[in-house]
Amino acid sequence: MPRLQPKGFLAFTLVWFGQVVSIMGSAMSGFALTIWAWKSTGSATALALVGICNFAPGILFSPIAGALVDRWNKKLVLIISDLSAGLTTIGILIIYTLNPANLQIWHLCVAGVISGTFQAFQWPAYSTAITVLVPKKQYSRSAAMMSLAESGAGVLSPVLAGALLGVIGLSGIFFIDIATFVFAILMVLWISIPAIKKSDAGKDSQGTLWQESLFGFKYIWKRKNLFYLQLVFFSGNFLAAIAYTLIGPMFLARTQTNSALYGVFESVASLGGILGGILITAWGGPKKRVLGVLVGWSLAGVLGFGFLGFGQSIPFWMVGTFLGSFVNPLINSSNQSIWQSKVPPDIQGKVFSVRRVIAQITSPVGTLLGGVLADQVMEPALKPGGVFSSSLGKFFGTSQGSGMSVIIAVCAVFTALVGVFGYLNPLVRNVEAAIPDHDQVPGNSEQK
Repeated sequence: MPRLQPKGFLAFTLVWFGQVVSIMGSAMSGFALTIWAWKSTGSATALALVGICNFAPGILFSPIAGALVDRWNKKLVLIISDLSAGLTTIGILIIYTLNPANLQIWHLCVAGVISGTFQAFQWPAYSTAITVLVPKKQYSRSAAMMSLAESGAGVLSPVLAGALLGVIGLSGIFFIDIATFVFAILMVLWISIPAIKKSDAGKDSQGTLWQESLFGFKYIWKRKNLFYLQLVFFSGNFLAAIAYTLIGPMFLARTQTNSALYGVFESVASLGGILGGILITAWGGPKKRVLGVLVGWSLAGVLGFGFLGFGQSIPFWMVGTFLGSFVNPLINSSNQSIWQSKVPPDIQGKVFSVRRVIAQITSPVGTLLGGVLADQVMEPALKPGGVFSSSLGKFFGTSQGSGMSVIIAVCAVFTALVGVFGYLNPLVRNVEAAIPDHDQVPGNSEQK
């Protein structure tokens, strides 16, 4: 009797559930390591460097990874990606278990480079798999569910990690993380992902690995509406990277490194993401999805970074982190749905990887810039007797973390403008009407 393999939306739901569990484990490790790194160094720049090492390889290797993903079995790519992340956690666990004093920031950076490289393969593989598993009308919902997985796992993970850290230590947190990776891999092994037929665009994209790696750039550049849509994320992600690099250190600095309170802060952020994801899952998102992107960016600036930067007390920070996370599913699900609808599935690996490069190439720069601006410029400038202590200090204070608040406030203003300027550009505003859906183009494979 053949083995039962779930297909379609059920298969997607199982993968999604595996990711909920896996992301929870990763978030617990990330939270615990953030506390460890801050206590060990007290430096926002150190945390920024770890973030860059996790993130930058995924950008650099994306074009080649996307070309290979379109060639390879999607299921195998997903398994290898999850396995690599688990192995890096095992490596850190071994170093820490042998002698906790041996664990250094550079170990986290090396682990991040390895894990980030394999993650370059994971995202386009997941996106393509979801496109062929889920009906087109459910694209926004499935994207919102993936966002919900990240936020949902984040509600409990900081609280659990904060509570368990003193009981089972960093090693125990790592063991939990490894177990969740195993569960995610088992879910992927169980499901069936259908084969993808070649479209005319897919046939045109064939060539050497180098040619296929460049195909995504050519495809997006010829479709200026899609290109300018990604420039919205190019700008917004730069500002968001600066702000998000500093939010954790700012909160820890201004609460005397209260890890329990920081856990609550992180959980509130995740709760906002959960409710935002539930809203999009139930609603399906706006009919004109580009409005979800542009309005979402403006709201993220005003309501998210605005409360976090301009607010000077814990209640304001809690509201800001909640609202900022609440609008994220609106932005990401709307954008993902546009791209899944417009790009044929057999070239989504190539195109989506380049799309990621365009949207996120500024993020490592923003991450590093945020740490350096905080440590070297604004924090010293806001100390008593500093350059801005008498002017900006009236509004933001002169304690540790005040300089980071100023930077986050500036990011709030410019992030809100990203959405406004995006709407004023007709190439962005009319992207859905200008680019036909891939299943309406003769020669492309029909989807559900």
